[in-house]
Amino acid sequence: MQITLSNRMKSFQPSIFSELSLYKKQKLSQGAPIIDLSIGSPDLAPPDFITKSLAKEVLKEDQYGYSLTGTSQFNQAVSMFYKKNYQVEFNHENEVIMLMGSQDGLVHFPMVFANPGDIILVPDPGYTAYTAGIAMAGANPYFMPLLKENNFLPDLSKIPDEIAEKAKMMILNFPGNPVPVLAGKEYFTKVVEFAKKHNILILHDFAYSELYYDDNKPVSFLSVEGAKDVGVEISSFSKNYNMAGSRIGYLAGNKDIIQAMKQLKSNLDYGVFLPIQNAAIEALQNGEDFCKESRKIYQSRRDLLVTGLREIGWEIRKPDAGMFLWAEIPKGWTSVEFTYTLIDKANVVVTPGSAFGPNGEGYVRIALIQSIEKLKEVISSIDKANIFKN
Repeated sequence: MQITLSNRMKSFQPSIFSELSLYKKQKLSQGAPIIDLSIGSPDLAPPDFITKSLAKEVLKEDQYGYSLTGTSQFNQAVSMFYKKNYQVEFNHENEVIMLMGSQDGLVHFPMVFANPGDIILVPDPGYTAYTAGIAMAGANPYFMPLLKENNFLPDLSKIPDEIAEKAKMMILNFPGNPVPVLAGKEYFTKVVEFAKKHNILILHDFAYSELYYDDNKPVSFLSVEGAKDVGVEISSFSKNYNMAGSRIGYLAGNKDIIQAMKQLKSNLDYGVFLPIQNAAIEALQNGEDFCKESRKIYQSRRDLLVTGLREIGWEIRKPDAGMFLWAEIPKGWTSVEFTYTLIDKANVVVTPGSAFGPNGEGYVRIALIQSIEKLKEVISSIDKANIFKN
């Protein structure tokens, strides 16, 4: 039998992530002491009140039916969390929708609001799910460069008027992945003005909202005046509460956008396992102290790795938030070449910046997902590799 793939599969070729995974397995089979800093998956456990909640709820016989949507209690918990943390009020019945993780929302969102050929404004470099969702919708990305000279914020003034007038939506991400920077209220105010001027829908990816440093709390896009008129915010429990495998998140904001997403979601899945929803409620209601401790751990990792790499000659910008370093590489290398050299000479795996878009070239992403002891090994191994020696 001859199997023919759809044309859309041309947008989903094997990625550098798959290639790196295979190469890492090859090196491990040869006995190399590989330390993997490439994937943004937390190495820490969820707080015990979450695991205890799950353990209790899964023993209840009435928890195994279809949930279909987010429970009223889950939506209310999201609403109360926003009111307490960002002074933003929602109607939990029509301005919040539960997702099967933020990836679920990011990939499906363009299918609801864009037709084939429509333009979607997307950060470059940006999280890979953005372009995956755009490809699924048959839309066209317009890349907004994240440049060092602009503090890695998209320069809205550089978007041509003819592009802005045709664009259906814009995706933003602060704290960012792979570029871990923050945007303030002043910038988001400009985004709202731009969106209203050009009738553009805004999707703000807020998945790293609780991972920030030096008490510099991220701004919720929805806390800016007029934001709910033009957009929504998406978040997840994966990074903030170490629940990556539990697959639960939410989308909140403009009620018409939420209603449209509900329409799509009602045709796609049967909801999230009820014990996971209950655990997520516990996280929103009781997770403040856990998040404080988690930030301390990540900040200590950030400080150790940035300081140590600087001392051996790799000058790296200290991130404002998130779980990554966005590290500029020496001149004369491509990001892929540099990545494979790190594996071969230092047994350290990072992600080449080019995997996240054209403007990611010249950088690598380093995840803060190993212990202090392992990160000390990383610094020592890269030092011994003599990559940064004059």
